[in-house]
Amino acid sequence: MRIDIITLFPDFFTTPLQSSLLGKALDNQIAAVNLVNPRDFTTDKHRRVDDEPYGGGVGMVMKPEPLFAAVESLPILPRREVIFLSPQGQPMNRNLFWEFAQNFDQLVLICGHYEGIDERVMNLVTREVSLGDFVLTGGEIPALALVDGVVRLLPGTVGKPESLEAESFEDGLLDYPHYTRPAQFRDWKVPDVLLSGHHGKIEQWRKAQQLQRTRDRRPDLLQNLDNLSVKDDNSKGDGL
Repeated sequence: MRIDIITLFPDFFTTPLQSSLLGKALDNQIAAVNLVNPRDFTTDKHRRVDDEPYGGGVGMVMKPEPLFAAVESLPILPRREVIFLSPQGQPMNRNLFWEFAQNFDQLVLICGHYEGIDERVMNLVTREVSLGDFVLTGGEIPALALVDGVVRLLPGTVGKPESLEAESFEDGLLDYPHYTRPAQFRDWKVPDVLLSGHHGKIEQWRKAQQLQRTRDRRPDLLQNLDNLSVKDDNSKGDGL
């Protein structure tokens, strides 16, 4: 997969893209990340990428010309999505990451700044994506989250692919608690069931812990599962 990031601050990505599983995946050419600075496509001596908004108002707006030029300088792969990172966009979640990982060869990520971008840039955009219902100083943090979330799902990034199936949200529930050695640390012991060697009981305990954690911490997820179950039942019909 090729990922192009249009950003005024390419240095923001330098260390994260060299670290942990993400860095290894890029070293192994599982994915390639290309950083493009729209300031390199300005034509005035001050290299301005922003200007005052028409109609007045506070702040500045990113100009359309450098952003168009930056995106249009890129090669176009067959399955491409041009994404603007925006709080107005589709929320990031596991389904979105899987969709990008499985269905696209190229992701172009546009990181906004200031009060926003000229609306005409949206003619380049095929999807808006949001990290959450809040505003950040720019699109770099959401872009990095998206890159990490997608690349880790690409074949070869994670050493044991089955581990991707046993994570928070993969079955609509939060993850179960994890323990490792020592069996006792200070006054806290590892649950006896995990030391029993009885795989059936361990699996039951883990599922119960997932349900309890989800009920305590994210009851909305259980509601979503209930709604999905009702929809599935209704879609079966009575066969008439």
